[in-house]
Amino acid sequence: MIHKFNQGGKYIVIDVNSGSVHVVDELVYNILDYYPNMSSNEIIKCLSSDFSNEDIDEAIKEIEILKNEGLLFHKDTYLEHESFKNRKPVVKALCLHVSHDCNIRCKYCFASQGDFKGQRALMDIEIGKKSIDFLLNNSGNRKNLEVDFFGGEPLMNFEVVKEIVTYGRDKEKEYGKNIRFTTTTNGVLLDDEKMEFINEHMHNVVLSLDGRESVNDFMRYTINGKGTYEMIIPKLLKMAELRNHENYYVRGTFTGFNLDFSKDVLHMADLGFKHISVEPVVAEPHHDYAIKEEDLPTVFNHYESLAEEYLKRRNKGNGFNFFHFMIDLNQGPCVIKRISGCGAGSEYIAVTPEGDIYPCHQFVGNTDFRIGSVFDNTIDKDIYESFSEAHVYNKEKCNSCWAKFYCSGGCHANAYNFNKDIMVPYDIGCEMEKKRIECALTVQAKLSEEE
Repeated sequence: MIHKFNQGGKYIVIDVNSGSVHVVDELVYNILDYYPNMSSNEIIKCLSSDFSNEDIDEAIKEIEILKNEGLLFHKDTYLEHESFKNRKPVVKALCLHVSHDCNIRCKYCFASQGDFKGQRALMDIEIGKKSIDFLLNNSGNRKNLEVDFFGGEPLMNFEVVKEIVTYGRDKEKEYGKNIRFTTTTNGVLLDDEKMEFINEHMHNVVLSLDGRESVNDFMRYTINGKGTYEMIIPKLLKMAELRNHENYYVRGTFTGFNLDFSKDVLHMADLGFKHISVEPVVAEPHHDYAIKEEDLPTVFNHYESLAEEYLKRRNKGNGFNFFHFMIDLNQGPCVIKRISGCGAGSEYIAVTPEGDIYPCHQFVGNTDFRIGSVFDNTIDKDIYESFSEAHVYNKEKCNSCWAKFYCSGGCHANAYNFNKDIMVPYDIGCEMEKKRIECALTVQAKLSEEE
Protein backbone atom coordinates (compact mmCIF):
# COMPACT_ATOMS: atom_id res chain seq x y z
CA MET A 1 0.00 0.00 0.00
CA ILE A 2 1.22 3.49 -0.82
CA HIS A 3 -0.11 6.98 -0.21
CA LYS A 4 0.92 10.01 -2.22
CA PHE A 5 0.19 13.70 -1.84
CA ASN A 6 1.37 17.06 -3.10
CA GLN A 7 1.89 19.88 -0.58
CA GLY A 8 4.11 22.92 -0.41
CA GLY A 9 5.56 22.19 -3.83
CA LYS A 10 6.70 18.71 -2.77
CA TYR A 11 5.54 15.43 -4.28
CA ILE A 12 5.64 12.89 -1.45
CA VAL A 13 5.04 9.15 -1.51
CA ILE A 14 4.66 7.00 1.61
CA ASP A 15 5.18 3.26 1.47
CA VAL A 16 2.84 2.29 4.28
CA ASN A 17 4.23 -1.11 5.24
CA SER A 18 7.95 -0.34 5.11
CA GLY A 19 7.56 3.16 6.54
CA SER A 20 9.67 4.60 3.71
CA VAL A 21 8.95 8.18 2.68
CA HIS A 22 10.05 9.37 -0.77
CA VAL A 23 10.22 12.87 -2.18
CA VAL A 24 9.77 12.35 -5.93
CA ASP A 25 9.46 14.41 -9.08
CA GLU A 26 6.20 15.08 -10.89
CA LEU A 27 6.80 12.28 -13.39
CA VAL A 28 7.23 9.52 -10.79
CA TYR A 29 4.27 10.96 -8.88
CA ASN A 30 2.07 10.63 -11.96
CA ILE A 31 3.33 7.16 -12.89
CA LEU A 32 2.22 5.89 -9.50
CA ASP A 33 -1.37 6.58 -10.52
CA TYR A 34 -1.01 3.59 -12.87
CA TYR A 35 1.84 1.44 -11.57
CA PRO A 36 1.82 -1.53 -10.94
CA ASN A 37 -1.64 -2.19 -12.39
CA MET A 38 -0.63 -1.24 -15.93
CA SER A 39 2.25 -2.29 -18.16
CA SER A 40 5.08 0.07 -19.07
CA ASN A 41 3.70 0.56 -22.58
CA GLU A 42 0.26 1.39 -21.22
CA ILE A 43 1.72 3.91 -18.77
CA ILE A 44 3.79 5.52 -21.53
CA LYS A 45 0.66 5.87 -23.63
CA CYS A 46 -1.17 7.60 -20.75
CA LEU A 47 1.63 10.10 -20.01
CA SER A 48 3.35 10.63 -23.36
CA SER A 49 1.58 13.92 -24.01
CA ASP A 50 3.37 15.48 -21.01
CA PHE A 51 6.66 13.53 -20.75
CA SER A 52 9.08 11.88 -23.15
CA ASN A 53 8.88 8.12 -23.62
CA GLU A 54 12.50 7.73 -22.53
CA ASP A 55 11.96 9.64 -19.28
CA ILE A 56 8.83 7.64 -18.48
CA ASP A 57 10.60 4.35 -19.13
CA GLU A 58 13.58 5.34 -16.97
CA ALA A 59 11.31 6.48 -14.14
CA ILE A 60 9.41 3.17 -14.21
CA LYS A 61 12.71 1.30 -13.89
CA GLU A 62 13.63 3.46 -10.85
CA ILE A 63 10.29 2.61 -9.27
CA GLU A 64 10.93 -1.08 -9.87
CA ILE A 65 14.32 -0.82 -8.16
CA LEU A 66 12.66 0.72 -5.10
CA LYS A 67 10.05 -2.03 -5.16
CA ASN A 68 12.69 -4.76 -5.33
CA GLU A 69 14.53 -3.16 -2.42
CA GLY A 70 11.35 -3.29 -0.30
CA LEU A 71 10.93 0.49 -0.26
CA LEU A 72 7.75 0.62 -2.34
CA PHE A 73 4.74 -1.74 -2.32
CA HIS A 74 6.31 -3.62 0.55
CA LYS A 75 4.34 -6.51 2.02
CA ASP A 76 2.83 -6.15 5.48
CA THR A 77 4.92 -8.31 7.80
CA TYR A 78 3.94 -6.85 11.17
CA LEU A 79 1.51 -9.67 11.98
CA GLU A 80 4.44 -12.07 11.76
CA HIS A 81 6.79 -9.86 13.76
CA GLU A 82 8.04 -11.68 16.85
CA SER A 83 7.43 -8.72 19.15
CA PHE A 84 3.79 -8.61 18.03
CA LYS A 85 3.11 -12.34 18.06
CA ASN A 86 4.68 -12.78 21.49
CA ARG A 87 3.47 -9.56 23.06
CA LYS A 88 2.45 -9.70 26.71
CA PRO A 89 1.08 -6.32 27.71
CA VAL A 90 2.14 -5.05 31.13
CA VAL A 91 1.11 -1.88 32.92
CA LYS A 92 3.77 0.74 32.28
CA ALA A 93 1.94 4.05 32.69
CA LEU A 94 -0.42 5.37 35.33
CA CYS A 95 -2.70 8.39 35.15
CA LEU A 96 -3.26 9.32 38.81
CA HIS A 97 -6.42 11.34 39.35
CA VAL A 98 -5.22 13.05 42.49
CA SER A 99 -7.99 15.64 42.18
CA HIS A 100 -11.55 15.25 41.00
CA ASP A 101 -12.02 18.94 41.48
CA CYS A 102 -10.93 22.02 39.57
CA ASN A 103 -10.54 25.72 40.24
CA ILE A 104 -11.60 26.77 36.73
CA ARG A 105 -14.51 25.89 34.46
CA CYS A 106 -13.82 25.03 30.82
CA LYS A 107 -16.79 24.84 28.43
CA TYR A 108 -15.44 21.80 26.59
CA CYS A 109 -14.19 19.88 29.65
CA PHE A 110 -14.71 16.13 29.14
CA ALA A 111 -14.30 15.73 32.91
CA SER A 112 -17.46 17.73 33.70
CA GLN A 113 -15.44 20.68 35.07
CA GLY A 114 -13.34 18.36 37.19
CA ASP A 115 -15.78 16.06 38.99
CA PHE A 116 -16.01 13.43 36.23
CA LYS A 117 -19.82 13.39 36.69
CA GLY A 118 -19.46 12.31 40.29
CA GLN A 119 -18.55 13.75 43.67
CA ARG A 120 -15.74 16.24 43.92
CA ALA A 121 -12.92 14.48 45.76
CA LEU A 122 -9.19 14.48 46.41
CA MET A 123 -7.04 11.35 46.48
CA ASP A 124 -5.55 10.52 49.87
CA ILE A 125 -1.99 9.32 50.34
CA GLU A 126 -2.96 5.71 51.07
CA ILE A 127 -4.68 5.32 47.71
CA GLY A 128 -1.74 7.08 46.09
CA LYS A 129 0.63 4.55 47.65
CA LYS A 130 -1.54 1.60 46.63
CA SER A 131 -1.58 2.97 43.07
CA ILE A 132 2.22 3.10 42.96
CA ASP A 133 2.33 -0.45 44.37
CA PHE A 134 -0.12 -1.60 41.71
CA LEU A 135 2.05 -0.13 38.96
CA LEU A 136 5.21 -1.69 40.31
CA ASN A 137 3.59 -5.09 40.86
CA ASN A 138 2.04 -5.23 37.40
CA SER A 139 4.88 -3.81 35.28
CA GLY A 140 6.64 -7.14 34.64
CA ASN A 141 10.16 -6.66 33.34
CA ARG A 142 9.47 -3.10 32.23
CA LYS A 143 12.11 -0.86 33.85
CA ASN A 144 10.97 2.65 32.85
CA LEU A 145 7.52 3.55 34.15
CA GLU A 146 5.42 6.72 33.96
CA VAL A 147 3.08 8.40 36.42
CA ASP A 148 1.05 11.43 35.36
CA PHE A 149 -0.64 13.53 38.03
CA PHE A 150 -4.00 14.49 36.60
CA GLY A 151 -7.34 16.03 37.46
CA GLY A 152 -9.33 18.23 37.60
CA GLU A 153 -6.45 20.33 38.80
CA PRO A 154 -3.69 18.23 40.41
CA LEU A 155 -2.14 21.16 42.27
CA MET A 156 -5.29 21.39 44.40
CA ASN A 157 -3.87 18.28 46.10
CA PHE A 158 -0.24 19.31 46.06
CA GLU A 159 0.77 17.91 49.46
CA VAL A 160 -0.40 14.43 48.43
CA VAL A 161 1.41 14.79 45.10
CA LYS A 162 4.64 15.43 47.02
CA GLU A 163 4.07 12.44 49.31
CA ILE A 164 3.35 10.15 46.35
CA VAL A 165 6.55 11.23 44.63
CA THR A 166 8.56 10.55 47.79
CA TYR A 167 6.93 7.14 48.18
CA GLY A 168 7.51 6.31 44.51
CA ARG A 169 11.18 7.23 44.72
CA ASP A 170 11.64 4.94 47.71
CA LYS A 171 9.73 2.01 46.20
CA GLU A 172 11.29 2.16 42.74
CA LYS A 173 14.66 1.30 44.26
CA GLU A 174 13.24 -1.89 45.79
CA TYR A 175 11.89 -2.99 42.41
CA GLY A 176 14.81 -1.83 40.28
CA LYS A 177 12.54 0.52 38.33
CA ASN A 178 12.68 4.13 37.18
CA ILE A 179 9.49 6.17 37.55
CA ARG A 180 9.17 9.31 35.43
CA PHE A 181 6.66 11.70 36.99
CA THR A 182 4.67 14.24 35.00
CA THR A 183 2.02 16.74 35.99
CA THR A 184 -0.62 18.62 34.07
CA THR A 185 -1.75 22.01 35.40
CA ASN A 186 -3.89 24.96 34.41
CA GLY A 187 -1.31 27.19 36.12
CA VAL A 188 -3.63 29.07 38.47
CA LEU A 189 -2.03 27.66 41.64
CA LEU A 190 1.57 27.75 40.46
CA ASP A 191 3.86 29.55 42.89
CA ASP A 192 7.58 29.45 43.66
CA GLU A 193 7.28 26.46 46.00
CA LYS A 194 5.34 24.35 43.51
CA MET A 195 7.56 25.35 40.61
CA GLU A 196 10.66 24.37 42.55
CA PHE A 197 9.23 20.97 43.42
CA ILE A 198 7.99 20.31 39.87
CA ASN A 199 11.31 21.30 38.36
CA GLU A 200 13.19 19.01 40.72
CA HIS A 201 10.94 15.96 40.55
CA MET A 202 8.86 16.02 37.35
CA HIS A 203 10.24 14.59 34.13
CA ASN A 204 7.73 16.66 32.16
CA VAL A 205 5.04 19.26 32.82
CA VAL A 206 1.99 20.07 30.71
CA LEU A 207 0.80 23.68 30.91
CA SER A 208 -2.75 24.37 29.75
CA LEU A 209 -3.38 27.41 27.53
CA ASP A 210 -5.62 27.78 24.50
CA GLY A 211 -3.85 30.68 22.79
CA ARG A 212 -4.88 34.29 22.29
CA GLU A 213 -6.45 35.98 25.31
CA SER A 214 -9.90 36.27 23.77
CA VAL A 215 -9.86 32.62 22.65
CA ASN A 216 -8.54 31.29 25.95
CA ASP A 217 -10.87 33.31 28.14
CA PHE A 218 -13.96 32.46 26.09
CA MET A 219 -13.50 28.76 26.91
CA ARG A 220 -11.37 28.74 30.09
CA TYR A 221 -12.50 30.87 33.02
CA THR A 222 -12.64 30.84 36.81
CA ILE A 223 -15.62 29.77 38.91
CA ASN A 224 -16.61 33.43 39.03
CA GLY A 225 -16.54 33.71 35.24
CA LYS A 226 -13.30 35.67 34.97
CA GLY A 227 -10.86 34.76 32.21
CA THR A 228 -7.67 32.95 33.20
CA TYR A 229 -5.22 34.28 30.59
CA GLU A 230 -3.95 37.32 32.47
CA MET A 231 -3.36 35.43 35.73
CA ILE A 232 -1.62 32.37 34.27
CA ILE A 233 0.61 33.75 31.48
CA PRO A 234 3.36 35.10 33.81
CA LYS A 235 3.36 31.81 35.74
CA LEU A 236 3.50 29.57 32.68
CA LEU A 237 6.31 31.62 31.16
CA LYS A 238 8.26 31.52 34.41
CA MET A 239 7.85 27.76 34.59
CA ALA A 240 9.11 27.35 31.02
CA GLU A 241 12.10 29.58 31.73
CA LEU A 242 12.95 27.76 34.96
CA ARG A 243 13.04 24.52 32.96
CA ASN A 244 15.38 26.15 30.41
CA HIS A 245 12.62 25.64 27.84
CA GLU A 246 13.00 21.85 27.96
CA ASN A 247 10.80 19.00 29.19
CA TYR A 248 7.51 20.86 29.11
CA TYR A 249 4.90 21.78 26.60
CA VAL A 250 2.01 24.20 26.45
CA ARG A 251 -1.11 22.30 25.55
CA GLY A 252 -4.22 23.93 24.12
CA THR A 253 -7.53 22.96 22.57
CA PHE A 254 -9.09 24.56 19.53
CA THR A 255 -12.82 24.49 18.83
CA GLY A 256 -15.34 25.56 16.26
CA PHE A 257 -14.97 29.08 17.62
CA ASN A 258 -11.29 29.34 16.63
CA LEU A 259 -10.85 27.31 13.49
CA ASP A 260 -8.02 29.77 12.78
CA PHE A 261 -6.07 27.95 15.52
CA SER A 262 -2.78 28.47 13.69
CA LYS A 263 -2.91 32.05 15.00
CA ASP A 264 -3.14 30.69 18.54
CA VAL A 265 -0.13 28.45 18.02
CA LEU A 266 1.88 31.38 16.68
CA HIS A 267 0.66 33.58 19.53
CA MET A 268 2.10 31.08 22.02
CA ALA A 269 5.36 31.02 20.07
CA ASP A 270 5.45 34.84 20.09
CA LEU A 271 5.05 34.78 23.87
CA GLY A 272 8.24 32.72 24.03
CA PHE A 273 7.03 29.15 24.46
CA LYS A 274 9.21 26.65 22.59
CA HIS A 275 7.14 23.46 22.89
CA ILE A 276 3.51 23.71 21.83
CA SER A 277 0.61 21.33 21.24
CA VAL A 278 -2.85 22.45 20.20
CA GLU A 279 -5.42 19.69 19.79
CA PRO A 280 -8.87 19.75 18.16
CA VAL A 281 -11.77 19.53 20.59
CA VAL A 282 -13.67 16.24 20.54
CA ALA A 283 -17.34 17.03 20.97
CA GLU A 284 -20.68 15.82 19.66
CA PRO A 285 -22.21 18.00 16.89
CA HIS A 286 -24.93 19.51 19.10
CA HIS A 287 -22.32 21.48 21.03
CA ASP A 288 -21.86 24.95 19.59
CA TYR A 289 -18.08 24.62 19.93
CA ALA A 290 -17.84 21.25 18.12
CA ILE A 291 -15.73 20.80 14.99
CA LYS A 292 -17.95 19.54 12.20
CA GLU A 293 -17.25 17.88 8.88
CA GLU A 294 -17.91 21.12 7.00
CA ASP A 295 -15.16 22.77 9.07
CA LEU A 296 -12.45 20.41 7.85
CA PRO A 297 -11.32 22.43 4.77
CA THR A 298 -10.70 25.44 7.02
CA VAL A 299 -8.85 23.31 9.57
CA PHE A 300 -6.71 21.76 6.81
CA ASN A 301 -5.82 25.19 5.43
CA HIS A 302 -4.62 26.31 8.84
CA TYR A 303 -2.49 23.19 9.31
CA GLU A 304 -0.85 23.93 5.95
CA SER A 305 -0.29 27.62 6.68
CA LEU A 306 1.09 26.73 10.09
CA ALA A 307 3.54 24.30 8.48
CA GLU A 308 4.83 27.05 6.19
CA GLU A 309 5.23 29.56 9.01
CA TYR A 310 6.82 26.89 11.20
CA LEU A 311 9.52 26.41 8.57
CA LYS A 312 10.04 30.14 8.05
CA ARG A 313 10.61 30.71 11.74
CA ARG A 314 13.05 27.83 12.00
CA ASN A 315 15.03 29.26 9.08
CA LYS A 316 15.12 32.67 10.77
CA GLY A 317 16.42 31.17 14.02
CA ASN A 318 13.28 31.77 16.10
CA GLY A 319 11.72 28.36 15.69
CA PHE A 320 9.60 26.31 18.06
CA ASN A 321 8.43 22.72 18.29
CA PHE A 322 4.86 21.90 17.37
CA PHE A 323 3.90 18.48 18.67
CA HIS A 324 2.08 17.32 15.54
CA PHE A 325 4.93 18.27 13.21
CA MET A 326 7.45 16.13 15.08
CA ILE A 327 7.50 12.78 13.34
CA ASP A 328 10.02 9.92 13.43
CA LEU A 329 11.21 8.82 9.98
CA ASN A 330 13.68 6.25 11.31
CA GLN A 331 11.33 3.30 11.72
CA GLY A 332 10.17 4.46 15.13
CA PRO A 333 8.37 4.02 17.39
CA CYS A 334 8.51 0.29 18.09
CA VAL A 335 6.26 -2.19 16.30
CA ILE A 336 3.85 -2.58 19.21
CA LYS A 337 3.46 1.19 19.55
CA ARG A 338 2.76 1.54 15.84
CA ILE A 339 0.07 -1.13 15.97
CA SER A 340 -1.52 -0.50 19.37
CA GLY A 341 -0.98 3.20 20.08
CA CYS A 342 -1.15 4.48 23.66
CA GLY A 343 -2.06 1.07 25.07
CA ALA A 344 -5.03 2.44 27.04
CA GLY A 345 -6.71 -0.28 29.05
CA SER A 346 -3.75 -2.62 28.89
CA GLU A 347 -0.43 -0.78 29.25
CA TYR A 348 -1.86 2.54 30.36
CA ILE A 349 -4.53 2.90 33.07
CA ALA A 350 -6.15 5.61 35.17
CA VAL A 351 -6.85 5.51 38.92
CA THR A 352 -9.57 7.61 40.56
CA PRO A 353 -9.43 9.22 44.02
CA GLU A 354 -11.39 6.19 45.28
CA GLY A 355 -8.84 3.74 43.88
CA ASP A 356 -10.98 2.52 40.97
CA ILE A 357 -9.13 1.58 37.78
CA TYR A 358 -10.26 2.66 34.29
CA PRO A 359 -8.70 2.19 30.82
CA CYS A 360 -7.73 5.87 30.66
CA HIS A 361 -8.70 9.27 32.01
CA GLN A 362 -11.41 9.74 29.39
CA PHE A 363 -13.30 6.63 30.47
CA VAL A 364 -13.36 7.63 34.14
CA GLY A 365 -16.94 7.99 35.37
CA ASN A 366 -18.37 5.40 32.98
CA THR A 367 -18.72 2.45 35.33
CA ASP A 368 -19.14 0.04 32.40
CA PHE A 369 -15.39 0.48 31.94
CA ARG A 370 -14.31 0.06 35.55
CA ILE A 371 -11.48 -2.48 35.22
CA GLY A 372 -10.69 -3.07 38.88
CA SER A 373 -9.35 -1.51 42.05
CA VAL A 374 -5.95 -0.87 43.55
CA PHE A 375 -7.32 -2.24 46.83
CA ASP A 376 -7.54 -5.84 45.63
CA ASN A 377 -4.87 -5.62 42.91
CA THR A 378 -7.18 -7.15 40.31
CA ILE A 379 -8.17 -6.32 36.74
CA ASP A 380 -11.29 -7.37 34.83
CA LYS A 381 -9.75 -9.73 32.29
CA ASP A 382 -12.55 -9.32 29.72
CA ILE A 383 -12.23 -5.53 29.58
CA TYR A 384 -8.44 -5.72 29.75
CA GLU A 385 -8.27 -8.17 26.85
CA SER A 386 -10.77 -6.21 24.75
CA PHE A 387 -8.49 -3.17 24.96
CA SER A 388 -5.29 -5.15 24.39
CA GLU A 389 -6.87 -6.49 21.18
CA ALA A 390 -7.98 -3.04 19.98
CA HIS A 391 -5.14 -2.67 17.49
CA VAL A 392 -5.13 -1.63 13.84
CA TYR A 393 -5.52 -5.16 12.49
CA ASN A 394 -8.76 -5.63 14.42
CA LYS A 395 -10.25 -2.31 13.33
CA GLU A 396 -11.88 -2.64 9.92
CA LYS A 397 -11.51 1.02 8.96
CA CYS A 398 -7.85 1.02 9.94
CA ASN A 399 -6.91 -1.97 7.79
CA SER A 400 -7.27 -0.02 4.55
CA CYS A 401 -5.98 3.31 5.90
CA TRP A 402 -2.54 4.57 4.86
CA ALA A 403 -2.07 6.39 8.19
CA LYS A 404 -2.61 3.38 10.47
CA PHE A 405 1.01 3.00 11.55
CA TYR A 406 1.26 6.70 12.40
CA CYS A 407 -1.96 7.10 14.40
CA SER A 408 -2.01 3.45 15.59
CA GLY A 409 -5.78 3.22 15.35
CA GLY A 410 -6.65 6.48 17.05
CA CYS A 411 -8.13 7.17 20.46
CA HIS A 412 -10.28 4.42 21.99
CA ALA A 413 -12.25 6.94 24.05
CA ASN A 414 -13.09 9.08 21.02
CA ALA A 415 -14.18 5.96 19.14
CA TYR A 416 -16.46 4.89 21.97
CA ASN A 417 -17.89 8.36 22.61
CA PHE A 418 -18.91 8.76 18.98
CA ASN A 419 -19.62 5.20 17.88
CA LYS A 420 -20.13 3.27 21.14
CA ASP A 421 -17.44 0.88 19.97
CA ILE A 422 -13.69 1.17 20.64
CA MET A 423 -13.11 -0.67 17.34
CA VAL A 424 -14.76 2.03 15.20
CA PRO A 425 -12.60 5.17 14.90
CA TYR A 426 -13.91 8.72 15.12
CA ASP A 427 -14.03 9.84 11.47
CA ILE A 428 -13.50 13.59 11.85
CA GLY A 429 -10.55 12.91 14.14
CA CYS A 430 -9.11 10.52 11.54
CA GLU A 431 -9.29 13.13 8.79
CA MET A 432 -7.52 15.74 10.91
CA GLU A 433 -4.87 13.23 11.95
CA LYS A 434 -4.14 12.36 8.31
CA LYS A 435 -3.76 16.02 7.44
CA ARG A 436 -1.37 16.57 10.36
CA ILE A 437 0.74 13.63 9.18
CA GLU A 438 0.94 15.04 5.66
CA CYS A 439 1.97 18.44 7.04
CA ALA A 440 4.57 16.84 9.30
CA LEU A 441 6.07 14.88 6.42
CA THR A 442 6.15 17.99 4.25
CA VAL A 443 7.99 19.84 7.02
CA GLN A 444 10.49 17.00 7.36
CA ALA A 445 11.03 16.85 3.59
CA LYS A 446 11.85 20.55 3.44
CA LEU A 447 14.08 20.41 6.51
CA SER A 448 16.02 17.49 5.02
CA GLU A 449 16.46 19.44 1.80
CA GLU A 450 18.03 22.30 3.74
CA GLU A 451 20.57 20.11 5.55
